[in-house]
Amino acid sequence: MAISIKTPEEIEKMRVAGRLAAEVLEMIAPHVVPGVTTGELDRICHEHITQKQQAVSACLGYHGFPKSVCISVNEVVCHGIPSDDRALKDGDVVNVDVTVIKDEYHGDTSKMFIVGKPTIQGERLCRVTQESLYIALRLVKPGIRLRELGRAIQQYVEAQDFSVVREYCGHGIGKGFHEEPQVLHYDADDGGVVLQAGMTFTVEPMVNAGDYRIRTMKDGWTVKTKDRSLSAQYEHTIVVTENGCEILTLREDDTIPAVLENNA
Repeated sequence: MAISIKTPEEIEKMRVAGRLAAEVLEMIAPHVVPGVTTGELDRICHEHITQKQQAVSACLGYHGFPKSVCISVNEVVCHGIPSDDRALKDGDVVNVDVTVIKDEYHGDTSKMFIVGKPTIQGERLCRVTQESLYIALRLVKPGIRLRELGRAIQQYVEAQDFSVVREYCGHGIGKGFHEEPQVLHYDADDGGVVLQAGMTFTVEPMVNAGDYRIRTMKDGWTVKTKDRSLSAQYEHTIVVTENGCEILTLREDDTIPAVLENNA
């Protein structure tokens, strides 16, 4: 398993790409309202990325994906294709997943939006999913096994009577959209990966309100919960530092510091 250690120059480029990806989620927030279509949200994101940021959407055309961002609503776990036929309504939980390329380097992030008045379950699911991500990020430092992140996520999520999707994972990132290592969000074999300063990867737990099992739709992209329960996901791109990690895709609404020091 060839895991690249990024140079300071590469990390600085990833800071730029990560900041742009986070900015897209900040920009789109006021537009996520009842009545808007996911297709319209995609167009707003695309214009912002290409025109204002002078950057590239990594999703558009990736293995044939037809849109600039992934937008997954309610029981859609991931890879939802934006559509003018899908108007948002009160209580929907919506994931917007953005990956920006700037100067050849990727920034990858996603967050949940709750449309209008939240449901109790939707709000709780989103809160638990975000906290599971934060729990994992607080553990990151050189010398720990990668699987400790997945173990912590799984333990926290299942203690809340939710479940963690198995089939999708975080990933190394840099010049490549998906690099080594794979970052599992449950306790499983990690191939012996030990974290080192300079590693860059995403952590992006997908959490279901019901069973963890999923199904892929006929379009080849859209993934839904098998039992039609709600699903949520939060994602950050990070770099491992000498004694913790730096979140490269931190948003203004995040409640966790950009630099996490872990001296334990």
